[in-house]
Amino acid sequence: MTRPRTAVRGTARRRVRSAAIAAFVVLAATVPAAAGAAGTQEVDVALPYVCLFPSGEQSATVRVSAGLPERVATGEPIETGDVTATVELPEPAVADLAALGAADVRAATRLEVGIAQGEATAEATWRGETEPTALPGTGPLTLTATGDVPSVTGQSAGELTMTAGDFSLDLSLTAADGNPTDPAAVTVDCARGEAAPDGGRLAAVRVGTDGGTDAPTGAPSGTPSPSDTSGRQPDEDTQGNSADRQGERAPKVTESAPEGSAGERAAPTCKYDEKYPAGPMSLNAYITGYANVNKLDGAALVPPFCTLITQGEPQFEFFPDFSGATITQHSTADLYYQQRKQTPPFRATFLTFDFTPTTATMVLEQTGPMTIDSHGTTDFLFTSTDTYVRAPVVLRVTSLEVNGTPLNVGKNCRTRTSLTSPEPDPKKFPGDHLVLHGRGEQTTGQPATGYLLLSGGPLTGEVTVPAFTGCSTASGENLDRLLTASVSGPGNYVKQIQGQACFVSADVLNPDECTEDAQPRKIPVAER
Repeated sequence: MTRPRTAVRGTARRRVRSAAIAAFVVLAATVPAAAGAAGTQEVDVALPYVCLFPSGEQSATVRVSAGLPERVATGEPIETGDVTATVELPEPAVADLAALGAADVRAATRLEVGIAQGEATAEATWRGETEPTALPGTGPLTLTATGDVPSVTGQSAGELTMTAGDFSLDLSLTAADGNPTDPAAVTVDCARGEAAPDGGRLAAVRVGTDGGTDAPTGAPSGTPSPSDTSGRQPDEDTQGNSADRQGERAPKVTESAPEGSAGERAAPTCKYDEKYPAGPMSLNAYITGYANVNKLDGAALVPPFCTLITQGEPQFEFFPDFSGATITQHSTADLYYQQRKQTPPFRATFLTFDFTPTTATMVLEQTGPMTIDSHGTTDFLFTSTDTYVRAPVVLRVTSLEVNGTPLNVGKNCRTRTSLTSPEPDPKKFPGDHLVLHGRGEQTTGQPATGYLLLSGGPLTGEVTVPAFTGCSTASGENLDRLLTASVSGPGNYVKQIQGQACFVSADVLNPDECTEDAQPRKIPVAER
């Protein structure tokens, strides 16, 4: 099997994205404690950024502070502590948020950090969250985010540098009455300014012992330029690390959120059990993403949920002249939540009829076999693969709140049939089902891009929400037509992100893929 990889976002996308609810998850991993670090260094760097707000581009300042060791032994993790990202938004940006009706804001931050050691590079994401903060009447707004960040392990002796890249703010907005605004969340992408001191360099740590091949502490060594860190993909050995083209081993990035229980990991339990025992080709993986609801001009965030996958054997058919081959693979999967084939309950808030805030709690329930079919071609140098995930799922509404008042919809409120998508091969795959598509490409010796079953990536599609049935109040009032008129219809865009799969059937679990109790280590983050 091909070793997994994780896509890394490059330069900031120049748009502002909105969603019904903003939610943020961290990656879970076991991080060994750093030992023997000789002294510490304090990072305190103010960096200029250009951010795209609803009214246009605005300049913002991000001050990053952290504590790191000055030196570690080769193979010893570099732990970064006391990390804060303080963002000062200018008055025009604050006015943009106020124009959306916001009185309070809470932010989740993402700072892309380029890691370099000689010619070997990797990327890490430093994440943080702020407390709810009131918008000032006038003047700028200062937000201070704190959080855990990945550890980095140098694989050879020499100076290891960390350089700030793109920065993003996921802003959850609340009105003065405590209700979400419309939109309830805004994502702001920021590009680092050209005037950043020392090219955005945050810190340098010496790896190795005295007398080794360390570079001088004060000399820049392989600091990534914007072109170095843009669009990098990880290699096939270490999740999140780029391949090295000259034989050097890339620094290893290990996400540093505590492993703990499923609740602490910001994702439900995802492991095989007595009802769903693992087989010889069993994988599990988390998926999360957004689904648009066109009629409500909003999107629902589906938080991370579990899939149990039985991977099929790849089949090869060689061309007559042996210049290449086609590759097909058929796998099956099940949603999994508390021994049921469904997602965990999730909530989304919309403005019904453009003025009434309505919050729905929903579940996606699997009603038939879920399949994953991949078809690719290779000339033994370049390989491209198209993967289609087909899942018959109904949408069940378990509760509604209209303008803060609960509305009983009964125990059987659901879509009449499965969500449906345009099917590229209806004769082979009849019936109602959701279709998501992912494409992956790889050149031999280079990192893969896009979606692969093992390493995950983006899956997109378009869905029709069928009419609702079984929705009624305690007094017997039928709500089917109301929900159908508000929600049902075609052309709803869906984007789901699958995380790194854990191959639970391996003789020895890969710690980069799996936790000690055989759950997926990678919890993906939803993307718009």
